[in-house]
Amino acid sequence: MSKQPDSHLRWDILILGILCFISFFAGLGSVPLFDVDEGAFSEATREMLASGNYLTTYLYGKPRFDKPILIYWLQALSVTFFGLNEFALRFPSALASTGWAAAVFLFTHRMFDRRTAFISTAAMMLSLQVTIIGKAAIADALLNCMLAVSMFAVFLYYRERKSAYVLLAFTAIGFGTLTKGPIAMLIPFAVSFIFFLFQRELRVWIRAVLNPLGITIFCVIVLPWYTLEYLDQGMAFVEGFFLKHNINRLSTPLEKHGGSLWYYIPVLLLGISPSTALLFPIFSKIRALTANPLNTYLLIWFGFVFIFFSFSGTKLPHYVIYGYTPLFILMAQVLHTLHRPFLITLWPAGVLILLAAVPAVIRHISGNVTDPYIMAVLEGATVLMENSGHTAVLSLAAAATICISLIPRLSVLKRFIASGVIFCMTINLHIMPLAGMIMQEPVKEAALIAKARGYKVVMWKINNPSFLVYSETLTERRKPEPGEIVLTNAKYFKRLPDPVVLYEKNGIVLAELRKPVESNGAQRDQ
Repeated sequence: MSKQPDSHLRWDILILGILCFISFFAGLGSVPLFDVDEGAFSEATREMLASGNYLTTYLYGKPRFDKPILIYWLQALSVTFFGLNEFALRFPSALASTGWAAAVFLFTHRMFDRRTAFISTAAMMLSLQVTIIGKAAIADALLNCMLAVSMFAVFLYYRERKSAYVLLAFTAIGFGTLTKGPIAMLIPFAVSFIFFLFQRELRVWIRAVLNPLGITIFCVIVLPWYTLEYLDQGMAFVEGFFLKHNINRLSTPLEKHGGSLWYYIPVLLLGISPSTALLFPIFSKIRALTANPLNTYLLIWFGFVFIFFSFSGTKLPHYVIYGYTPLFILMAQVLHTLHRPFLITLWPAGVLILLAAVPAVIRHISGNVTDPYIMAVLEGATVLMENSGHTAVLSLAAAATICISLIPRLSVLKRFIASGVIFCMTINLHIMPLAGMIMQEPVKEAALIAKARGYKVVMWKINNPSFLVYSETLTERRKPEPGEIVLTNAKYFKRLPDPVVLYEKNGIVLAELRKPVESNGAQRDQ
């Protein structure tokens, strides 16, 4: 196949650069941190900087063994340069997502052609779940980048038998393991084993896995922190990190994050929006696709992740993203096979219409809600959506998407990119800021009040670690005593004895408990 002119490649890179900005960097610091995950990672980073302990992460002043150290180090470095703010805490994830997109483009361009590389990278950057986690102040963007690099390196080794790719895979797996733990080892190990077994190349796989230099590189990256953390925390680290947050997640629903065997089907259909219509041609043409060993590898990659987490005890929406990268590459190969091009815009338009109907849904269900906190959130959401013209904005975006499908001479690719840009911009510039104002702005405002007035606050019955980030103080989570200031929500506020409201918005309440008035007899005795 002849190569396209360099000018076409430059245009592709320029367009992808714009999409990268829209997806990962636009409004990076304009939305408050979301609890629990963003708040927890960010507060652990803040406590790291405050204490000067760069080995063990703490949350609420107690060791946090949820994740390894790398993302915290990167966030701490970013905060050192940019200050303690949302932009700084999310910037490492945005950079990691850019690296993830670059890896997809470079690999796909090498394996296929310019067009396939462009489509797969655009689909990745514009997808709903990727644009959300791709700039979130959590570990997943960095993990997905490392997974992509390691998995691409494994296939390149299969294809070219160069040991340099084995070393690259071990390096990426090492940094992935330092980012989120054993899952960064499990996926490349299991997928490559199944693939090489199918290809009757198991001896080649064994030689790669036992590569002495690769193992050395992995150990140099991973062992120093894991060893020092064990020496510092002992069995508490083993039990908290390896047993609770890794092994136990597979067998039991940790922190009530469970779900049925079919949990990830709706997550997948919504998560890869606006590219969902491209999912079905993949499975209808699976026999033709698997004539290429690379496509077999990609299908095994996606299939393993989907099945593994479907059977896992703990289920969270972002787990399935670890298998999205191969889907985007497969989608790029079937885009041209769509016989009804309007289908490419039908799904994102439908999702936008459903989102536009949210205020009407809230009005319909609000009469049946009895929880005071949920009632306050729904009331605040209704007011904000009415003031922001939510229904009009979403309806206009849906209409624009549908209009794109009606332009007869517009190619399928251009329809795909145009509808994807509308969808992604609507999510990033309207939906996410609106969600932030509803759910997180009250927590941030309460924290800033506490910081300005020097309050020492107790958090009761809720878990909003972003409050600690914004107030820049440690907050205990316990039942408040008379005379203390408490952060809680409307559901539990009514249980407080004699509270004075200091701040209240969307169900979040900052209040002071009055001290009991001493009797006159007690005063005379004194």
